[in-house]
Amino acid sequence: MQGVDWLTIVHPALAVVLIYPLIGMVVRLGVLARQRRLGDHKIAVTSGSEHTDLGRWLSAGVVIIVLIALVAAIVTHQPLSAFTGGVPRGLLLLLVLLGTIVSLAALWHATSKAMRLLFALLTWVGVISLGAQPEVWRLSDNPLDPQFWQSHYWAGVAVTGLMLFSLGARPEILRQLRWRRVHVAANLLAAVLFTIQGITGTRDLLEIPLGWQKPTLYQCDWSAMTCPPLATKAAP
Repeated sequence: MQGVDWLTIVHPALAVVLIYPLIGMVVRLGVLARQRRLGDHKIAVTSGSEHTDLGRWLSAGVVIIVLIALVAAIVTHQPLSAFTGGVPRGLLLLLVLLGTIVSLAALWHATSKAMRLLFALLTWVGVISLGAQPEVWRLSDNPLDPQFWQSHYWAGVAVTGLMLFSLGARPEILRQLRWRRVHVAANLLAAVLFTIQGITGTRDLLEIPLGWQKPTLYQCDWSAMTCPPLATKAAP
């Protein structure tokens, strides 16, 4: 593996090592917090605050590793010397990336409802804007196409939006029952999407060639599942 190949596996490695174990802890603490709220006083009082704190880190972590995946997809698609759009487009994408990170940091610290809504939307728009670049591979962009619903990218966009919702609506979720119900429903959907991400992410890793293999494999017809014959060495 070359350096560029290692860059492509940073995203799945962080997901396996950090995100999915954190999901398990957040879900477990959420169940404990609900049981205590229903009257089980044998459960530690801190279960609710720990669930909230770890949930915030989970939400921010998901956004960060999605940004890492998008940046890796863009910078490894072709040599930087052949980057489409050159320096001007590169600087524009860098500004979008920095703006998304700043919006996420601002969302983390924002207190008013309007500011939390604004920064959550700006962060999500930044993620979608980077993901819309032609270097980011997607099965389909058409919701009427069955492959759209099998896309690792679009499931990632959806789960990122749900995580930003949980992060932005945290005060309302803590104070109001109806918001907690919405939060539970959103997290059930997020759990389904995380499961889909685990499956489609593993599938996509099988389809990403190593850097030195790309010139040959990109000559293949993926629809017909055929490739040009390999050159044979001349007999000595």
